[in-house]
Amino acid sequence: MKALIAMSGGVDSSVAALLTLEQGYSCIGCTMKLYENATAGIAAGRTCCSLNDVEDARSVAFKLGMPYYVFNFKDAFKEQVIDRFVEAYENGITPNPCIDCNRYMKFEKLYERAKLLGCDKLVTGHYARIEKQDGKFVLKKAVDLSKDQSYVLYSLNQEQLAHLLFPLGALQKTETRKIADAHGFINANKPDSQDICFVPDGDYAKVIKLQTGKDYPCGAFKNKKGEILGQHKGILHYTIGQRKGLGIAYNEPLYVCQICPLENIVILGKNRDLFSKEALIENFNWIAGAPPAQEFSCAAKIRYRQQEQPAKVKVLDDKRIQITFEEPQRAVTPGQAAVLYSGDVVLGGGEICTDTRQCDL
Repeated sequence: MKALIAMSGGVDSSVAALLTLEQGYSCIGCTMKLYENATAGIAAGRTCCSLNDVEDARSVAFKLGMPYYVFNFKDAFKEQVIDRFVEAYENGITPNPCIDCNRYMKFEKLYERAKLLGCDKLVTGHYARIEKQDGKFVLKKAVDLSKDQSYVLYSLNQEQLAHLLFPLGALQKTETRKIADAHGFINANKPDSQDICFVPDGDYAKVIKLQTGKDYPCGAFKNKKGEILGQHKGILHYTIGQRKGLGIAYNEPLYVCQICPLENIVILGKNRDLFSKEALIENFNWIAGAPPAQEFSCAAKIRYRQQEQPAKVKVLDDKRIQITFEEPQRAVTPGQAAVLYSGDVVLGGGEICTDTRQCDL
C-alpha cells in the first residue's frame, strides 16, 4: 500500500507521516507551493508556503527515509482560493478560504496527484476521524475537541473518504508533540499557524488591493432608519458583527449588521439586531450522499470556534437547506459555513446565504 503525505512543515503533518509509515505504508512526502510572498505583500514570513516550512518538511521526510516533492499549485490556488476570497469581499460576503483550500487544493488537486502517483491513500494532519458504519464512510470529530477540524472538512464525499487517512484524529495535541519530540523532529515545538496563509499579517484588504489593483471607495455608515452616522473606508474592511475600527462616536456600542455592496453602504445597529433564528444554506454537501430525512433535528454550528447549537433542518432541494435554531444566533454571516452534526458525526455543510443585493433600509 502506498500513501502520499501532505506536509506543511508543521508538527501535525510530520507526525501523520510517521504514523502512516508505522502502519506499513510506502510513503511519499509532499508540500504544495501555493503562492509567492509578494502575493501577500510581505518580503518573508512564517506561512505554510515559506521556504523555512518547505525545509522543515523536507527535513522530516529525510529523517523518515521518504522521497519528498514540492508541487507547484500556484495557478490553481489563485483561481480556486484567492480569487474566490477577493470576489466574496467585493460583494459584501465574508469567505472562509481555509475551507476552499481543503476542498479544491488538498482534496481535489492533491487527491488527483496522489492517484496519478499510484497512491492508495492521501494523508493529512487534520484532527478528525474517518470510520465506516453500515456500509458508509462517516466523518467524525477528533478526540481532542480543542483541536477538532471536522468543521472545515464538510465538503468531503464518500469516494474521497475511502482514500483518506487522518492519523491524528484519535490523539491529543500534547501527544502529537511528544511523538515528534521523541523522534527528534525539527518542528516538534513549532508554533501552530493561526492566520490565513496568504494573509499572515491579518491585513486582508491590502491583499485584495494587491490582487485587483483597485481602490475601493468610502461610503456611508447608516442605521436601519437610513440615517447617515458617518463614513466607512470601503466595504472590504467590514464583516457582520464587527464593532472595532468603525470610528463612530455614539451613545452606545454599534455593530455591523449588513453590508450593501451595490449602494456602498454599511448598516450599523445594536447588538440585539445581530441575532436571528433562521439561516438559508446553499451549496450544501451531504457526506453520506443524501440527507437523513426531509425534515429532522440535529446540531449546527455557523463558525469554527462555536459550540454547535440545537436546530431543526428543512431540506429545500439537492443543494439548499433551511436551518431554524432553538435559540437566536449572533452574527449569522453570509459566506461562512454552516455545518450539521449528529453527535460527533458530521452530516454535511454549506455556505450561509444572504442576498447582499437587497439593502434593508
